[in-house]
Amino acid sequence: MNTADLPKTLLEFEERFATEEACLAYVRAKKWPDGFRCAKCGGHESWPVRRLDQCAACGHQESVTAGTLFHQTRKPLRLWFRAITLWVTSKRGLSAKELSRQLGMHYETAWHWCHRLRACVGAAFGKDQLNGVVEVDETYIGGSDDRAHGGRSLAGRKALIAGAVEVRGKGMGRARLEQLTGATSEKLQDFAVRNIEPHAVATTDGLAAYEGLPEVGIGHQQHVIGKDSKRAVKVLPRIHKLFSLFKRAVLGTFHGSVSHKHLPAYLNEFEFRFNRRNSASRWLLFERVLGAAPGFSPPTIAQLAQPVVGT
Repeated sequence: MNTADLPKTLLEFEERFATEEACLAYVRAKKWPDGFRCAKCGGHESWPVRRLDQCAACGHQESVTAGTLFHQTRKPLRLWFRAITLWVTSKRGLSAKELSRQLGMHYETAWHWCHRLRACVGAAFGKDQLNGVVEVDETYIGGSDDRAHGGRSLAGRKALIAGAVEVRGKGMGRARLEQLTGATSEKLQDFAVRNIEPHAVATTDGLAAYEGLPEVGIGHQQHVIGKDSKRAVKVLPRIHKLFSLFKRAVLGTFHGSVSHKHLPAYLNEFEFRFNRRNSASRWLLFERVLGAAPGFSPPTIAQLAQPVVGT
Protein backbone atom coordinates (compact mmCIF):
# COMPACT_ATOMS: atom_id res chain seq x y z
CA MET A 1 0.00 0.00 0.00
CA ASN A 2 1.59 3.28 -1.06
CA THR A 3 0.96 6.61 0.64
CA ALA A 4 -1.54 7.77 -1.96
CA ASP A 5 -3.53 4.57 -1.47
CA LEU A 6 -3.99 4.92 2.28
CA PRO A 7 -7.56 4.98 3.61
CA LYS A 8 -8.76 8.47 4.47
CA THR A 9 -11.66 7.59 6.73
CA LEU A 10 -12.67 4.87 9.17
CA LEU A 11 -15.25 3.65 6.65
CA GLU A 12 -12.55 3.23 3.97
CA PHE A 13 -10.38 1.37 6.46
CA GLU A 14 -13.23 -1.00 7.39
CA GLU A 15 -13.90 -1.72 3.72
CA ARG A 16 -10.20 -2.29 2.94
CA PHE A 17 -9.65 -4.73 5.81
CA ALA A 18 -13.09 -6.31 6.06
CA THR A 19 -11.79 -9.88 5.97
CA GLU A 20 -9.07 -11.90 7.66
CA GLU A 21 -7.63 -12.68 4.21
CA ALA A 22 -7.19 -8.97 3.42
CA CYS A 23 -5.37 -8.38 6.73
CA LEU A 24 -3.13 -11.42 6.21
CA ALA A 25 -2.26 -10.30 2.67
CA TYR A 26 -1.22 -6.91 4.03
CA VAL A 27 0.99 -8.45 6.73
CA ARG A 28 2.52 -10.76 4.10
CA ALA A 29 3.35 -7.77 1.88
CA LYS A 30 4.99 -5.98 4.81
CA LYS A 31 7.01 -9.02 5.88
CA TRP A 32 8.21 -9.83 2.34
CA PRO A 33 8.09 -6.50 0.42
CA ASP A 34 10.23 -8.01 -2.36
CA GLY A 35 8.28 -11.26 -2.45
CA PHE A 36 8.50 -14.49 -0.45
CA ARG A 37 11.97 -15.70 0.51
CA CYS A 38 12.33 -19.14 2.06
CA ALA A 39 14.44 -19.04 5.25
CA LYS A 40 15.62 -22.62 4.62
CA CYS A 41 16.55 -22.79 0.90
CA GLY A 42 16.16 -19.20 -0.31
CA GLY A 43 13.34 -20.09 -2.71
CA HIS A 44 11.06 -17.38 -4.05
CA GLU A 45 7.94 -19.39 -4.84
CA SER A 46 5.33 -20.37 -2.28
CA TRP A 47 1.66 -21.04 -1.73
CA PRO A 48 -0.44 -20.01 1.26
CA VAL A 49 -1.64 -22.52 3.86
CA ARG A 50 -3.81 -20.55 6.33
CA ARG A 51 -1.32 -18.27 8.15
CA LEU A 52 1.63 -20.17 6.67
CA ASP A 53 3.53 -19.83 3.41
CA GLN A 54 4.92 -23.12 2.12
CA CYS A 55 8.03 -23.03 -0.05
CA ALA A 56 7.38 -24.58 -3.46
CA ALA A 57 10.99 -25.81 -3.67
CA CYS A 58 11.63 -27.52 -0.32
CA GLY A 59 8.23 -27.61 1.36
CA HIS A 60 9.39 -25.55 4.36
CA GLN A 61 6.50 -23.75 6.02
CA GLU A 62 6.89 -20.34 7.59
CA SER A 63 4.31 -18.39 9.54
CA VAL A 64 3.38 -15.05 7.98
CA THR A 65 3.07 -13.53 11.46
CA ALA A 66 6.31 -15.00 12.92
CA GLY A 67 8.86 -12.32 13.77
CA THR A 68 6.27 -9.55 13.55
CA LEU A 69 4.13 -7.60 15.96
CA PHE A 70 1.65 -10.49 15.75
CA HIS A 71 4.16 -13.22 16.68
CA GLN A 72 2.41 -16.29 18.17
CA THR A 73 -0.94 -14.51 18.38
CA ARG A 74 -4.07 -16.61 18.19
CA LYS A 75 -6.40 -13.65 17.88
CA PRO A 76 -7.83 -12.63 14.48
CA LEU A 77 -5.75 -10.11 12.57
CA ARG A 78 -8.95 -8.14 11.97
CA LEU A 79 -9.11 -7.51 15.71
CA TRP A 80 -5.41 -6.60 15.78
CA PHE A 81 -5.83 -4.13 12.92
CA ARG A 82 -8.67 -2.36 14.68
CA ALA A 83 -6.71 -2.23 17.94
CA ILE A 84 -3.71 -0.69 16.17
CA THR A 85 -5.98 1.82 14.43
CA LEU A 86 -7.51 2.95 17.72
CA TRP A 87 -4.06 3.17 19.30
CA VAL A 88 -2.30 5.20 16.59
CA THR A 89 -5.20 7.51 15.73
CA SER A 90 -5.66 8.61 19.35
CA LYS A 91 -3.69 11.83 19.80
CA ARG A 92 -3.77 11.67 23.61
CA GLY A 93 -3.04 7.97 23.90
CA LEU A 94 -5.26 5.02 24.67
CA SER A 95 -5.36 3.04 27.90
CA ALA A 96 -5.69 -0.73 27.96
CA LYS A 97 -8.98 -0.35 29.82
CA GLU A 98 -10.42 1.81 27.05
CA LEU A 99 -9.13 -0.55 24.35
CA SER A 100 -10.69 -3.46 26.23
CA ARG A 101 -14.01 -1.64 26.45
CA GLN A 102 -14.14 -0.63 22.78
CA LEU A 103 -13.19 -4.03 21.33
CA GLY A 104 -14.72 -6.34 23.93
CA MET A 105 -11.34 -7.86 24.85
CA HIS A 106 -10.07 -9.16 28.17
CA TYR A 107 -8.18 -6.42 29.99
CA GLU A 108 -4.98 -8.50 30.25
CA THR A 109 -4.96 -9.02 26.45
CA ALA A 110 -5.51 -5.31 25.79
CA TRP A 111 -2.74 -4.42 28.26
CA HIS A 112 -0.33 -6.85 26.57
CA TRP A 113 -1.15 -5.51 23.09
CA CYS A 114 -0.62 -1.90 24.19
CA HIS A 115 2.80 -2.83 25.55
CA ARG A 116 3.66 -4.64 22.33
CA LEU A 117 2.85 -1.46 20.41
CA ARG A 118 4.92 0.69 22.78
CA ALA A 119 7.86 -1.68 22.42
CA CYS A 120 7.45 -1.67 18.63
CA VAL A 121 7.52 2.11 18.23
CA GLY A 122 10.33 2.36 20.78
CA ALA A 123 12.49 -0.08 18.82
CA ALA A 124 11.72 1.09 15.32
CA PHE A 125 11.10 4.84 15.32
CA GLY A 126 13.00 8.06 15.39
CA LYS A 127 16.04 7.92 17.57
CA ASP A 128 17.93 10.30 15.28
CA GLN A 129 19.87 12.87 17.26
CA LEU A 130 18.41 16.31 17.84
CA ASN A 131 20.07 19.32 16.23
CA GLY A 132 20.29 23.10 16.41
CA VAL A 133 19.54 24.64 19.80
CA VAL A 134 18.19 22.02 22.23
CA GLU A 135 16.68 22.64 25.66
CA VAL A 136 17.73 19.97 28.16
CA ASP A 137 16.47 19.39 31.68
CA GLU A 138 15.20 16.70 34.03
CA THR A 139 12.06 16.23 36.08
CA TYR A 140 10.54 13.81 38.56
CA ILE A 141 7.25 11.95 38.48
CA GLY A 142 5.36 10.07 41.17
CA GLY A 143 6.48 9.27 44.69
CA SER A 144 6.74 11.50 47.75
CA ASP A 145 7.36 15.20 47.54
CA ASP A 146 7.80 15.90 51.24
CA ARG A 147 10.77 17.46 52.98
CA ALA A 148 12.42 14.13 53.65
CA HIS A 149 12.45 13.28 49.95
CA GLY A 150 12.88 16.67 48.35
CA GLY A 151 15.37 17.90 45.77
CA ARG A 152 17.09 15.43 43.47
CA SER A 153 16.52 12.38 45.69
CA LEU A 154 14.90 9.21 44.37
CA ALA A 155 14.42 7.85 47.88
CA GLY A 156 10.73 8.84 47.93
CA ARG A 157 9.99 6.49 45.02
CA LYS A 158 10.09 9.31 42.51
CA ALA A 159 11.20 8.49 38.97
CA LEU A 160 13.75 10.68 37.20
CA ILE A 161 13.09 11.63 33.58
CA ALA A 162 15.65 13.40 31.39
CA GLY A 163 14.31 15.32 28.43
CA ALA A 164 15.53 17.26 25.42
CA VAL A 165 13.55 19.21 22.82
CA GLU A 166 14.61 21.17 19.75
CA VAL A 167 14.01 24.92 19.63
CA ARG A 168 12.10 25.82 16.45
CA GLY A 169 11.37 29.53 16.52
CA LYS A 170 8.79 30.03 19.23
CA GLY A 171 7.74 26.41 19.00
CA MET A 172 9.17 22.94 19.50
CA GLY A 173 10.70 20.41 17.14
CA ARG A 174 11.46 16.77 17.98
CA ALA A 175 11.87 15.55 21.54
CA ARG A 176 13.60 12.76 23.45
CA LEU A 177 12.61 11.42 26.87
CA GLU A 178 14.34 8.76 28.97
CA GLN A 179 14.12 7.42 32.49
CA LEU A 180 17.42 7.66 34.38
CA THR A 181 18.50 6.11 37.65
CA GLY A 182 20.24 9.23 38.94
CA ALA A 183 21.03 12.87 38.15
CA THR A 184 24.81 12.43 38.08
CA SER A 185 27.01 14.19 35.54
CA GLU A 186 27.88 10.83 33.97
CA LYS A 187 24.26 9.83 33.37
CA LEU A 188 23.04 13.25 32.22
CA GLN A 189 25.98 13.76 29.87
CA ASP A 190 25.50 10.26 28.46
CA PHE A 191 21.85 11.10 27.77
CA ALA A 192 22.92 14.30 25.99
CA VAL A 193 25.62 12.59 23.89
CA ARG A 194 23.25 9.84 22.69
CA ASN A 195 20.40 12.21 21.86
CA ILE A 196 22.02 15.45 20.65
CA GLU A 197 24.19 15.91 17.56
CA PRO A 198 27.80 17.02 18.01
CA HIS A 199 28.17 20.78 17.55
CA ALA A 200 24.54 21.38 18.49
CA VAL A 201 23.96 23.76 21.42
CA ALA A 202 22.37 22.45 24.61
CA THR A 203 20.58 25.02 26.75
CA THR A 204 20.39 24.01 30.41
CA ASP A 205 19.81 25.39 33.89
CA GLY A 206 22.63 25.93 36.36
CA LEU A 207 23.14 22.27 37.27
CA ALA A 208 26.88 21.53 37.42
CA ALA A 209 26.35 18.07 35.89
CA TYR A 210 26.02 19.67 32.44
CA GLU A 211 29.23 21.70 32.60
CA GLY A 212 31.25 18.97 30.85
CA LEU A 213 29.16 19.00 27.66
CA PRO A 214 31.71 21.04 25.63
CA GLU A 215 34.30 18.36 26.39
CA VAL A 216 32.15 15.77 24.59
CA GLY A 217 31.55 17.99 21.57
CA ILE A 218 28.22 19.61 22.47
CA GLY A 219 27.92 23.37 22.74
CA HIS A 220 26.56 24.59 26.04
CA GLN A 221 24.51 27.63 26.96
CA GLN A 222 23.87 27.67 30.69
CA HIS A 223 21.32 29.74 32.61
CA VAL A 224 21.92 30.02 36.34
CA ILE A 225 18.44 29.54 37.79
CA GLY A 226 18.94 28.21 41.29
CA LYS A 227 15.64 27.43 43.02
CA ASP A 228 13.60 30.04 41.09
CA SER A 229 11.02 27.82 39.37
CA LYS A 230 9.37 30.76 37.59
CA ARG A 231 12.69 31.76 36.04
CA ALA A 232 13.29 28.13 35.02
CA VAL A 233 10.04 28.08 33.05
CA LYS A 234 10.87 31.44 31.50
CA VAL A 235 14.36 30.53 30.20
CA LEU A 236 13.56 26.89 29.34
CA PRO A 237 9.88 27.11 28.33
CA ARG A 238 9.79 24.28 25.78
CA ILE A 239 11.23 21.49 27.90
CA HIS A 240 8.98 22.44 30.81
CA LYS A 241 5.97 22.38 28.50
CA LEU A 242 7.06 18.95 27.23
CA PHE A 243 7.26 17.60 30.79
CA SER A 244 3.87 19.12 31.56
CA LEU A 245 2.30 17.46 28.50
CA PHE A 246 3.68 14.06 29.51
CA LYS A 247 2.48 14.36 33.10
CA ARG A 248 -0.92 15.48 31.85
CA ALA A 249 -1.10 12.40 29.60
CA VAL A 250 -0.20 10.12 32.51
CA LEU A 251 -2.92 11.66 34.67
CA GLY A 252 -5.57 12.10 31.99
CA THR A 253 -5.23 8.96 29.87
CA PHE A 254 -3.78 6.51 32.39
CA HIS A 255 -5.15 8.13 35.57
CA GLY A 256 -1.67 8.26 37.09
CA SER A 257 -1.36 4.45 37.21
CA VAL A 258 1.99 4.15 35.42
CA SER A 259 4.51 2.03 37.31
CA HIS A 260 8.20 2.91 37.38
CA LYS A 261 8.91 -0.50 35.90
CA HIS A 262 6.98 0.23 32.70
CA LEU A 263 7.63 3.98 32.60
CA PRO A 264 10.16 3.67 29.69
CA ALA A 265 7.41 2.09 27.57
CA TYR A 266 5.05 4.99 28.21
CA LEU A 267 7.87 7.43 27.41
CA ASN A 268 8.32 5.60 24.07
CA GLU A 269 4.63 6.01 23.33
CA PHE A 270 4.54 9.69 24.26
CA GLU A 271 7.68 10.41 22.23
CA PHE A 272 6.19 8.61 19.22
CA ARG A 273 2.97 10.63 19.41
CA PHE A 274 4.66 13.95 20.14
CA ASN A 275 7.20 13.71 17.31
CA ARG A 276 4.40 12.86 14.86
CA ARG A 277 1.85 15.33 16.17
CA ASN A 278 1.83 17.18 12.83
CA SER A 279 1.48 14.08 10.67
CA ALA A 280 -0.79 14.78 7.72
CA SER A 281 -2.56 11.45 8.13
CA ARG A 282 -3.26 9.35 11.19
CA TRP A 283 -3.62 6.40 8.79
CA LEU A 284 -0.04 6.95 7.68
CA LEU A 285 1.00 6.18 11.25
CA PHE A 286 -0.90 2.89 11.03
CA GLU A 287 0.99 2.03 7.84
CA ARG A 288 4.35 2.89 9.41
CA VAL A 289 3.69 0.83 12.53
CA LEU A 290 2.82 -2.18 10.40
CA GLY A 291 5.89 -1.51 8.26
CA ALA A 292 8.09 -1.46 11.34
CA ALA A 293 6.71 -4.74 12.69
CA PRO A 294 8.71 -7.30 10.59
CA GLY A 295 11.90 -8.38 12.37
CA PHE A 296 10.53 -7.17 15.70
CA SER A 297 10.48 -9.48 18.75
CA PRO A 298 7.47 -8.41 20.83
CA PRO A 299 7.56 -8.89 24.60
CA THR A 300 5.49 -11.71 26.05
CA ILE A 301 3.22 -11.48 29.08
CA ALA A 302 5.81 -13.43 31.08
CA GLN A 303 8.60 -11.01 30.10
CA LEU A 304 6.49 -7.98 30.99
CA ALA A 305 5.78 -9.50 34.40
CA GLN A 306 9.44 -10.07 35.20
CA PRO A 307 11.06 -7.69 37.72
CA VAL A 308 13.43 -5.08 36.35
CA VAL A 309 17.03 -5.85 37.27
CA GLY A 310 18.57 -3.22 39.51
CA THR A 311 15.31 -1.64 40.64
